[in-house]
Amino acid sequence: MAEQPLCILQVNSFDVGGGAARVASNLSETARVRGHSGWLAVGTKRSDDPYVKLISDHRGAGAWSRLWWRIEESAKDQTAADDDAPALARAARVLASPRGFVDYWRGIEDFHYPHSKELLSLTPRPPDIVHLHNLHGGYFDLRLLPQLSRQVPLVATLHDAWLLSGHCAHSLDCERWMIGCGSCPDLTIYPSIRRDATAGNWRRKRDIYAQSRLFVATPSHWLMRKVEQSMLAPAVEEARVIPNGVDLSIFRPADRRAARMELGIPQDAHVLLFTANVIRDNVWKDYRTLREAIRLAAESSQERQIHLIGLGDDGTSERIGRAEIRFVPYQDDPAIVARYYHAADIYVHAARADTFPTSVVEALACGIPVVATAVGGIPEQIDDGQTGLLVPAADEHLLAKRIVQLLDDDALRQRLGEAAAATARERFDLVRQVDTYLHWYRELVERRAPGHVAERSDYALSEPGSTPASPTR
Repeated sequence: MAEQPLCILQVNSFDVGGGAARVASNLSETARVRGHSGWLAVGTKRSDDPYVKLISDHRGAGAWSRLWWRIEESAKDQTAADDDAPALARAARVLASPRGFVDYWRGIEDFHYPHSKELLSLTPRPPDIVHLHNLHGGYFDLRLLPQLSRQVPLVATLHDAWLLSGHCAHSLDCERWMIGCGSCPDLTIYPSIRRDATAGNWRRKRDIYAQSRLFVATPSHWLMRKVEQSMLAPAVEEARVIPNGVDLSIFRPADRRAARMELGIPQDAHVLLFTANVIRDNVWKDYRTLREAIRLAAESSQERQIHLIGLGDDGTSERIGRAEIRFVPYQDDPAIVARYYHAADIYVHAARADTFPTSVVEALACGIPVVATAVGGIPEQIDDGQTGLLVPAADEHLLAKRIVQLLDDDALRQRLGEAAAATARERFDLVRQVDTYLHWYRELVERRAPGHVAERSDYALSEPGSTPASPTR
């Protein structure tokens, strides 16, 4: 008999935006293509997609709270167009949830989002699987995890390390998340808090996880190793490393000259590309090092000018010696994004912390060699010397040297680019990522079926063909 279609609910802070939003949206859309009922529930809806549901049911709140929750939602929707909208959203949230404001003032992570209790009623029928992505961003009550995990198989893909810490999405050089946080070295790291309540936040998360059963995925072994050392580990029923994929029908090698003509980019320039959701003020990226490396590279390259495109940020162009830096606003059309990769000679990725940047995978898939800092999961994406070149973090001199090395050696650049495209076809196909998740969903649903004898999973499965991760339990 044919397998019955599943009702699958993805959950994320946004439907349009960074890497987590793209992964959640891709999984939801592709599930529908495969005949399943695919939905996405978000804290902030930025598209008109009817399959994206806003988590905004306020039936459990009084009239006063409902009014201000609606104002908060409207302000969040206007964030991209109105500079005052974020402040209005915060003010409305305070008036809607005074308890949440008190927690915020004390440095306690705000979980006062009563509308997230209606999560399972957002789909036409109860979901067979709920797949959680970024749960920070001011929309989700983390205290619901124990209840949700008893009602439905709960998959959680970590795109950063917020679930493992007392407040931050990445801890950079700090390792206090392994022992209980407290004495936080930087309260301003996103998501920032006003006072150091990180030890209490850490304990509260630990206690929530102790009552939960989660099926955890990460796109990199680097992040999975952190999960295994964290207070989340006791909640992990099963874990898998599933690399993010991209649509290879869009992100694929193409004619460079045609792309440059289409985008108005000089044909005779050395073109470098860096893309991120906000570039200059992104705490996880390292624009200072990138900018200095471009200046140094331009000094070494006397034949042609260097043209750096910063995709994902607004700003006026600037010149640094023989180099020009041009900023291009965020593009939500993947086909347009791909054209910028097609126009580039090299993709340069400077970061302080990164789990598994989709932009690196997109560059590889387009046959563009990558020069990147060896942080987080990036060394799992790039074979150093084969598909790109890795450098230590914050080393502008070596970053510049590697850029010049590729620009001066056409044969090396072509060889790395061809190997990059081959690697992407083998490891980073969106179809493979979706198939892996859909197969896992089916397994989890069948385990919950009446009459099935469940066995505790004692292992963590990694991507097919690689070495399994160590046990989480």
